[in-house]
Amino acid sequence: MTRKYFGTDGIRGTVGQAPITPDFVLRLAHAVGRVLRRTEARPTVLIGKDTRISGYMLESALESGFNSAGVDVVLLGPLPTPGVAYLTRAQRASLGVVISASHNPFADNGIKFFSAQGTKLNDEWESAVEAALDEPPVWADSASLGKTRRLDDAAGRYIEFCKSTFANDLTLKGLKIVVDGAHGAAYHIAPMVFHELGAEVIAIGCAPDGLNINDGFGATHPDALVAAVRANKADYGIALDGDADRLQVVDAEGRLFNGDEVLFLMVNERIARGEKVPGTVGTLMTNMAVEVALKAKGLEFVRAQVGDRYVLEELEKRGWLLGGEGSGHLLALDKHTTGDGLISALQVLQACVRSRRTLGELLSDVVLFPQTLVNVRLKPGQQWKDSPELAAATAAVEAELGDTGRILIRASGTEPLVRVMVEARDAGQASACAERVADTLRS
Repeated sequence: MTRKYFGTDGIRGTVGQAPITPDFVLRLAHAVGRVLRRTEARPTVLIGKDTRISGYMLESALESGFNSAGVDVVLLGPLPTPGVAYLTRAQRASLGVVISASHNPFADNGIKFFSAQGTKLNDEWESAVEAALDEPPVWADSASLGKTRRLDDAAGRYIEFCKSTFANDLTLKGLKIVVDGAHGAAYHIAPMVFHELGAEVIAIGCAPDGLNINDGFGATHPDALVAAVRANKADYGIALDGDADRLQVVDAEGRLFNGDEVLFLMVNERIARGEKVPGTVGTLMTNMAVEVALKAKGLEFVRAQVGDRYVLEELEKRGWLLGGEGSGHLLALDKHTTGDGLISALQVLQACVRSRRTLGELLSDVVLFPQTLVNVRLKPGQQWKDSPELAAATAAVEAELGDTGRILIRASGTEPLVRVMVEARDAGQASACAERVADTLRS
């Protein structure tokens, strides 16, 4: 299904360039409001945002657009994306709206939506909004205009929700934790969550100025976290991204654990507690070592397309609870309806505290396979998918690797590139195989 404005996670772009302009965002909110009013006489929409300076402008445009369509608005202020999802459900609102470009630099921004149940909306809903955008506006008369109010304790409510996902009989007392908020939406929330559960908290990346979100801090820049953990002799480090829906974790030695490893830990902790885990969902990029380790425990492992919405779709289809991506987008559907970096971090810490083992000890069964990624720029008009040389080289690599590795070839979604990824137990073999396949594309 071709969509004009919506991507895999809402609408995103550079501020001041279409479509991230105040006039378009006003029209977008008006169109969304009209779609909502087809099934509800007086909808209510929650709006949260991250810390980008452009959030003020886009928030005002959204508010006007919704009010002009007869929709009431509740402003949440700076709040993580999963916090907006939670409050939308808790407040029985019609829709949740997040102003954020996640891990992108401050010059970008975006708009994404959550249903009344706190879940991502489907393609059909997005298509209905795009169709409404092509129609002329129908402005509500004065008596029918929407109203706006602010929910002053939004952050406090979300803090309590996060804490409720951590076992009541456990505490973080005695632990020193570095918390990196990426100068983003969780800057005022993440340190409080861990502090109120008993930890000694050292906060970094928690001083936003509107221009520094994701700049040298957060889940996409974990070097700052590693350095702070070592400098402060901390037990753990937790890094979130700009809208706090993804996570990276560091242990006392300064070793960084990615989302693939954290997913295995979350699954393994459930099994250790005697819970039934029929299977889990990763993506095409999930490290093969995780798949091997899960299958050794008798668990089914399924790969979805890259993107947390595709992981969620696969989980819902199978009735499973746990899934995620190496980037740190992790889903525990018995804890929240969407990926939540804070809740995922609490699941990790809960496993360590309950077992009285370190992250390294808990993940001793998983040694990530070396991975080689080669990007090959395509020539104009190059039809790489039909190349018999590529097919032959790929088949030869698959035969060589057998069940000790894998190859993945996919096109970039944003550039004229083909990405060749090879995983193998031996780094040299992975590199050699990837280059052999890439050479057939170059020639």
